[in-house]
Amino acid sequence: MDKTNSHFFYVLECADKSYYAGYTTNVEKRVAAHNAGKGAKYTRARGPVECIYVEAFDTKQEAMRAEYAFKQLTRAQKTNYIGRGKS
Repeated sequence: MDKTNSHFFYVLECADKSYYAGYTTNVEKRVAAHNAGKGAKYTRARGPVECIYVEAFDTKQEAMRAEYAFKQLTRAQKTNYIGRGKS
């Protein structure tokens, strides 16, 4: 059984100002892994990274759906999506 809000969709901003979106159950550990060069190949070439958006979900499926939907957006739409979450 999943713990409530134990699944996270997160967005990182890379050193080159590009975005990287992902899924994790531990945001702090995952961001540290990205910055240590143990994360995704994409972020290894574009580090260091900063976590700029996190959204919690009750299930892995919901979090991964949010990640997929985010990845389908244009850069402008992604920036708008992130901005709405920072209110």
